Amino acid sequence: MSNKIRVGFLHSLIRKDEKLLIDEFRSREDVELIMIDDRELVFELHENNFDYDIVIERCINHSRALHALKIYNDHGVKTLNSYEVGDVCGSKFLTTSALIRAGVPTPKCFIAFTPESALEAIERLGYPCVVKPAVGSWGRLISKINDREAAEAILEHKQVLGSYHHSIFYIQEYIDKKKGRDIRSFVVGNKCIAAIYRSSKHWITNTSRGGEAENCPVTPELAKISIDAARAVSNGKDCIVAIDLFETAEGLSVNEVNYTMEFKNSIETTGVNIPEKVVDYVLAVAKSNNSGEQNE
Repeated sequence: MSNKIRVGFLHSLIRKDEKLLIDEFRSREDVELIMIDDRELVFELHENNFDYDIVIERCINHSRALHALKIYNDHGVKTLNSYEVGDVCGSKFLTTSALIRAGVPTPKCFIAFTPESALEAIERLGYPCVVKPAVGSWGRLISKINDREAAEAILEHKQVLGSYHHSIFYIQEYIDKKKGRDIRSFVVGNKCIAAIYRSSKHWITNTSRGGEAENCPVTPELAKISIDAARAVSNGKDCIVAIDLFETAEGLSVNEVNYTMEFKNSIETTGVNIPEKVVDYVLAVAKSNNSGEQNE
């Protein structure tokens, strides 16, 4: 009988981030890596005999990730991240709510359900402000609104688009970024392992949208707020997340928390072997989980 740790690798396309993780897992002699392509999955919901010690989630599609994680967790399979973390981080509203509940600083935010009430919220918040889809990533479909005419146009577009994602109006305070940059930090377990500044002449600084990365020192303030944010979205449980933060006159403020974190542009920038840190943590959680089951 093999003593290797059976790691399920739940994925869609294999991007550079996934390849780095796969190579790191395969470099470990005590690991058996099982690839799980979400495009080929079929789940029988009444009975599944999953033979994994742990599953790491690396899907591109949020809906597939969320459903698969729920099924694995309901059948007793440990996953990183869990369904609960994916559910919270996948919704900007749920993330903001969790941060506020935990006392983690985050920009002022309004939720509205109709174009009319959304316009009222925008006017109460003041210009400029930012309207985002409740579910989304990579800085897509985010609008900076500078005046009432722009607000009316954007709200009309969202109403005509008509999908569920455009029927909830998430309206956030606009933060004038210090030096045209924000911060992304990386939390693995209970440690903030690295961080980068993301700079851009555009108000959206995502590296996927052309933002430039440079190393950001992990100060005690940055480490604390990053770990607090991770605990807020995970209810204090095991997780691997990336935190997007703003620098403000009052201190750091958390914008979003990402549960399938991308890190390929941050390894050389920070000098931290992020895939090694992630794999170390995944295996430690798997071993701890197995030890706990054996002791029950």
